Amino acid sequence: MTMHLEGPWLTTIGKKKSKQKFASAEHARKARELEESWKELLKAQGVEAEDRRRRRAMSAEPLSYTLSAPPGRSTTHHIPSLVTGGTHSTARVEKVYTGTKILGIGTMHKSNAVPVFSDEEAHAIAHMRR
Repeated sequence: MTMHLEGPWLTTIGKKKSKQKFASAEHARKARELEESWKELLKAQGVEAEDRRRRRAMSAEPLSYTLSAPPGRSTTHHIPSLVTGGTHSTARVEKVYTGTKILGIGTMHKSNAVPVFSDEEAHAIAHMRR
């Protein structure tokens, strides 16, 4: 099934949990009592949720990043580079138009470069509407 055929209940945004609605006032009262008793139990144990998370994070072993060679390899820097003869290439020859057919390059529309072969074409390009 594709996404456009799914109903509004399937969403990729708005996953925030909404306020809980209870079936009756009795259910709401029981939920409040359970929540309060849970908080009292946490206080009795001396651990609150945020403190517990903080202590766990602080007591965790720090990550160690060691850059070492695997067994059987060494990290020697005395191996010389390969000498390839030391030849240099020559400079590339510039390409220059030496013909007589093209008079120049004109700009037709925006930055569209077009070759100009005659004076009439140059005049037409210069008088075109923008």
